[in-house]
Amino acid sequence: MLITDEEFHRIATYMKQRYGIDLHQKKVIINGRLENRIKTEGFQSFQDFMDAVERDKSGRLEKMLVNLLTTNHTYFMREFEHFEYFKKVVLPWLKVKEGARKDLRIWCGAASSGEEPYMIAMVMADFFGLERSQWDKKLLATDLSTNVLQKAMNGTYNEDQLKNLPDQWKRHFFKSVGAGQYQVTAELKNEVIFRQFNLMDPFPFKKKMHTVFLRNVMIYFDEKTKRELVQKVYDILEPGGYFFIGTTETLDRNSTPFQIIQPSIFRKREG
Repeated sequence: MLITDEEFHRIATYMKQRYGIDLHQKKVIINGRLENRIKTEGFQSFQDFMDAVERDKSGRLEKMLVNLLTTNHTYFMREFEHFEYFKKVVLPWLKVKEGARKDLRIWCGAASSGEEPYMIAMVMADFFGLERSQWDKKLLATDLSTNVLQKAMNGTYNEDQLKNLPDQWKRHFFKSVGAGQYQVTAELKNEVIFRQFNLMDPFPFKKKMHTVFLRNVMIYFDEKTKRELVQKVYDILEPGGYFFIGTTETLDRNSTPFQIIQPSIFRKREG
């Protein structure tokens, strides 16, 4: 079942308009990822499938489409320099700033299968040590894909996936569940709130965030979508708040309202 130009354009436009994801150069990928599933579901063509997606009030087919077309590759300790900076610079600043309220608001906006939010939670647990129970430091972790969020909430990883973690973190934050599988402890899991969220939707936060991690997701957006998203992040950050993006990503220095700390670390001005 080969995708026609018209079908490809329809799917790419649908993903761009609803989710900001630009797949207009990804015809082969769209064909490869959808073909078998569309056949399994009993559709005769990509056009038939998209008709059904748009008619389906339950949202099941749209969810399936999104899960198939979003890439979620991540691993523990990825771009570890961000976590070092978070621990050495951001958290000490927040400890002083929020010392009276003891209320931290951190958002990981591309949570994928959970490695990144659990890393952030481990760094925070390490930093606060015995004081950690005095702080309200629950981390919000969101993703577009319900498939990966399910894996993240389950929090089970194999030995190979944990190989880069420090031994003390493995011992303290994971428990063996047999057959070479390890699950995140209940204590750490309770520090993370997982939710499905589309970054193109209005941000629903009642209070502003202190730090936002949005790493390796804007590579799927065009410049205009990226600029609008960065502005939304800027608006929901507290003055002085930090914004982390992927080390291979860039923001336009001339258009970003952020102060550039390092190529992938940004800050909202405190004034």
